[in-house]
Formats: sequence, C-alpha cells, structure tokens
Amino acid sequence: MKNLLFVLLGTLLIISCKTDKKATSQMALSYPETKQVDTVTTYFGSDVKDPYRWLEDDRSDETAAWVEAQNKVTFGYLDQIPYRKSLKERLEKLWNYEKLSRPFKEGEYTYFYKNDGLQNQSVVYRRKGDSEAEVFLDPNTFSEDATTSLSTLSFSKSGDIAAYAISEGGSDWRKIIIMDAETKEIKEDTLIDVKFSGVSWKGDEGFFYSSYDKPKGSQLSAKTDQHKVYYHKLGTSQKNDELIFGGTPEEKHRYIGAYLTEDDRYMVLTASTSTSGNKLFIKDLEDPNATLITILNDTDSDSYVADSRGSKLYIVTNRNAPNQKIVIVDAANPQPENWKDFIPETEHVLSPSSGGGYFFAEYMVDAVSKVLQYDMDGKLVREIQLPGVGSAGGFGGKKDDKEMYFSFTNYKTPGTTYKFNADTGDYDVYWKPEIDFDSDDYESKQVFYTSKDGTKVPMIITHKKGIELTGKNPTILYGYGGFNVSLTPSFRITNAVWMEQGGIYAVPNLRGGGEYGKEWHKAGTKMQKQNVFDDFIAAAEYLIENKYTSSDYLAISGGSNGGLLVGATMTQRPDLMKVALPAVGVLDMLRYHTFTAGAGWAYDYGTSEESEEMFNYLKGYSPVHNVKEGVQYPATMVTTSDHDDRVVPAHSFKFASELQDKQTGDNPTIIRIEVNAGHGAGRPVSKIIEASTDVFAFTLYNMGIKQLKSEYKD
Repeated sequence: MKNLLFVLLGTLLIISCKTDKKATSQMALSYPETKQVDTVTTYFGSDVKDPYRWLEDDRSDETAAWVEAQNKVTFGYLDQIPYRKSLKERLEKLWNYEKLSRPFKEGEYTYFYKNDGLQNQSVVYRRKGDSEAEVFLDPNTFSEDATTSLSTLSFSKSGDIAAYAISEGGSDWRKIIIMDAETKEIKEDTLIDVKFSGVSWKGDEGFFYSSYDKPKGSQLSAKTDQHKVYYHKLGTSQKNDELIFGGTPEEKHRYIGAYLTEDDRYMVLTASTSTSGNKLFIKDLEDPNATLITILNDTDSDSYVADSRGSKLYIVTNRNAPNQKIVIVDAANPQPENWKDFIPETEHVLSPSSGGGYFFAEYMVDAVSKVLQYDMDGKLVREIQLPGVGSAGGFGGKKDDKEMYFSFTNYKTPGTTYKFNADTGDYDVYWKPEIDFDSDDYESKQVFYTSKDGTKVPMIITHKKGIELTGKNPTILYGYGGFNVSLTPSFRITNAVWMEQGGIYAVPNLRGGGEYGKEWHKAGTKMQKQNVFDDFIAAAEYLIENKYTSSDYLAISGGSNGGLLVGATMTQRPDLMKVALPAVGVLDMLRYHTFTAGAGWAYDYGTSEESEEMFNYLKGYSPVHNVKEGVQYPATMVTTSDHDDRVVPAHSFKFASELQDKQTGDNPTIIRIEVNAGHGAGRPVSKIIEASTDVFAFTLYNMGIKQLKSEYKD
C-alpha cells in the first residue's frame, strides 16, 4: 500500500483549488485544478488534442489523488443539501421489505433467492419438499464490505454439485468455486480469471466456461478481445482445462459461449466478433468421433438453439426475420436451407422460452408483454391473460416441469410472482411484496411522439394521479437507445420515492433499442446514431410542450450507453434541461474501443480508425470532444466507479474535467466516484441507496426545490 503521506503530498502537487472560478449561486463550490498535458492523436490527417489522457492510467498515484480530490468536492457539496438525510431515510424505509425470486428445482431441492429487506446481497435458500427453507449460500459473508457478489449459480445434471461465480469489487473478472451441494463443502481449487462466462455442466463430470487471456498492463482497463471456451473436468487443475474453441490469431472472436441442450446430447457454441450477430455450431456428444457441425458461419444474424427433441433442434433467429422467429431443423443437416418455420415471424418482436413440454412466445407490443403458449408441434394452445399491462418474465423450466413461475411488473406496480400450471394455463399468486407504496395512487400512460425525421416513438409517463400539468413538475427523462436493449415497464423502489415527491418519470423507447426488432436497432447505430439523440431530444420537447415539465424542472438520465445518450444530448442541447445525470457513460467515442472489451461495441458505434467518414461522425457527437468554451451546461453530476472494467472510468474522468474547465455560469459540475465498485452488477444495497439519494438530492436541489413533501421533513 502506498504511504498515505506520499499520496496526500502528490495531491497537493498536482491538484490545487480554484478559489475564484465557477461557483453555484446556491452554495460555494470550488473544483480541483486538473492538469492538462500536451497529448495529440492524428486521425486521417486531423490532430485531436487529448489533454486529460493521463487520467486513463487507473494504476497511477496521480489518478488516485485526482479521484480523492474530486470526491472531496462532490461529497462536500452533497453534504450541504438540507434534505439529503430525509431522502435516504425514506429510501431505506421503502426498500425494507422482503423480496423473493422465482423458485427453481435442482435435484431434490427447490432453490430461491431471498432478501429480508436491506441485506446488501440476496441470499440463496433451498428446501426439500415441504421442509423449512435453509440457507444454501449467503453472499453477504463473502467480504466484510459486501462488495463481493454472487454472479452465477449453476448445478450439475443430478443437482449434487454446484458451481458459483463471484465478482470482487464489481469487476467483470470472476472466480468459479465448486462445492458439494449436499454438504456445502468446497470440492477443489477455485478457477480464476474467468470473464463474460456462463457455467454449463456436462452431466456431473465437468462444465464449459469462457474467458480471455489476462491482459498486459491494467487488469481493469487493458484491451481484452480474444475470447476462448474451455472445458473443466472435475478433479483436475485449471491449467489442464481443454481449450474447446477460440484463440486462433487469424480470427478473433470477442464473445464465445458454450452450453448443452437439456438432454446433454448437443453442445451448442456461439461465437461473435461484436455485441450483435453470431456464428452457430453444434456437436453431438453421443458420438465420440463427432466434430463441430457448422450451422451458421457468418455473423449476419443473432441465432441460438433454444431447445431440442431427439435430433430435432429449435432455433431462435432473426436471420431474414428482423422480429425473430423459431425454426425447426434436424441436427444432421442444420444449415439454413433446411430450416422450417415453427413459430413464424410476426409484426411484434419475439422473446421465447420453453418448459413443461411447451414453448412460450413472449411478444413486445409497443414495449408491453403479450404471451402465447404453443405445444412442441407448433400448435397454438392459448394466449396467457396477464395480470395487467406491463412486463412478464419467466415461463421457463425443464421439460418435465408442469408447475412453472412467472413475474409481472410495470412502472407503478412492484413485481409479483405467480405459480403457473402449464397444462391448464391457470395461475395464482405465489408471492406478492408487502411494500409501503400504494400503486393505485399512481398512473402510467403510453404516448407516441414524433422525432425529428418524422418517426413515431413510444414513451411511458408515470406519476401520481391527479397531478397538475403546470410545467413545473420535477421530471426525470430516462433513456438508453442502443445494443438492441429493450426498455420494458418495471418497478424500481428509487423511482417510487421520486414519484412520491410529485416527480414524473418518463421512459421513451428510442431507436437503437430492440423494442421493434432488428431494424429499430440498426436505425440507431453507426452513421445513424444521431437518430437516438434526436429521439431523446424530441421526448424532452414533448414533455415540455405538453406542460408535464419545463427546461427548469427537467433532468435527463442514463447509464453506460445511456450515459453516452445523456452526454451527447446535453452537449447538443444544453438549454433543454436543468440537470444532466450521465452514469458510467461511454463518453470518449474516439478511444472507447481501446479499453477492455470495448472493440466489441463497434457494431453499434463504428470506430475512429475504420474510415475518415466514421471518425468525423464520431468526433461530431463524442461528448468529451464537444464541450465548448462559453456555454452554460446544465447542472451535472457524472457518476462512475473506480473498478468499472466494462466502461472504464476514464470516460467519466475526462468528461467531468472538460466540463469543469469550460462550464460558464453557476450550474455545478461534479463527479461522484464510487470506490471498490464496478459497472453496476452485484452492487450492495447500501451503496445503491446512497447513490440514489445523492442523485435525487442533487437533482431536486438544482431545480430549486427548497424542501421535500411534509412527510419527509427533517
């Protein structure tokens, strides 16, 4: 560990306080002075300055000192907000209710996740028959500060052996621990350096997993782009694990996964060069001489084997079917020319699951769930009448399961779990949360607005019933718009607290997402990425024009790719919102692909190196490169984590530095840097509550809200 005095001295040497530059009208705020270095990169003859590149070094004392200084300013600012404590107390009170997952069967036991209320990590329980449930695995014991989390739990065919993966400090790098499921005793050495991986068992003998070679340089930020699949046989050393696929220098695959069909007959292998599109292979494990059979040898579609019956494969694909369909084919000749439609493509996007001898076709109809049940011959059995308008999840299970579970939620209704009879279609409430929030007092409404180019975009707006549309309602506009990700209605405790304060929560389904299939996704990628920002801007304008809010009471929010959305929107239209909340954002579009697995995002973004045209396009909206002198940007709180190895924190460090240097006017620009945390997965509940408190406090305070509703007064 570095000597504390040395670190503090380094802080004084490289970061001094600005005592006379930029303070808010509400409270004094002085930023640390961030040094600028003369770093220039030339792209196609154009020189691009990068004065804060030194912040990319996550292992340097200088960067550590900068983080410490920025957090001191940020938390000093937040500490002065009078109702911050009240917000946290309300969040803790509302969060403090029992939460149960959908149960699942493994061997003789039924397992489920449970959180008593404010436990930092949910606990895995199990029961045999009608016996009392017992603790099987408690992630709260993995580390003193609860920052080590459970990321994967997988059981062998018999259910007698379990393999679980842990993440330390929120990192994408995992360790896999193997235990006797009956005695809970660790069976052998821990597997290390595992990343972007499932655990897929072959009987009780061993399992497949995926990883990269450990990168040179920083484990958190160095490039990783050669994925590999291994087979681990129980009782052997990891160094002897068999390489199944990947590692060929002439053909890089950034994401490779292997899994088995339920009958253990076929190994299915997918290989991708980016986050969209994959090759597809199978291997018949009943044949000792079998080799990989190629189903698809290109990455022009997203395709996977969803189920099998004997030699019959059921493949979900968007090949020549942008909204996805299920095809059926014999494993002996599984190429596309032999495919036959099982569940054909429709006008709505399909997300299927199987269990109990049936397929369940969940469709997104304007981002809302509709579920149809089919038998294994493709005959429609029934439409499942859902409890309301919202998002359904589940309906999966093993072939012999006749009782299955599904969950239902929307923006104002906490998730409820239902027990479902696959043969009759009947279902009953299995578990309903007891929460101090009356959803009947709130309403959600879907509207359609027109984007810049005339495209109709849906948006769901949720708030208290009877709210007056005065144009002065605090409003959070949340978006994502990328990577084929669909934003469907779901309840969040944090948003409940926001709406209790009279706040409005609005979520548009922007292009770049998957709500309307592959074409909707592609319409927000590469040279069409501006469509996403235009859709978001148009959503804000709709809310303002219809008096839900105004620019003085509007906050825009998003994380990861959504952080890019916020960064691009606030630099293009700084007049449109009062508050900007870019979280763990991709903000340096010229260099994102040089870090960790970032090169795999090129399907959505393109890269600055592929062509001069693409370079100019990226530079034209890259948030880090579009902060201008003399512009008043909205009050901004950038949020990131020091161990984020998905979207490295340097993106946020550089963006915050640009804003602090060039911001004009009184609006604050601060950066909140979570320590010993990653991109978001496995984050302890206590840290989620603290971060949400700070986001809401910062937002309301900068909208000029003097005090909270009476029930939250200090």
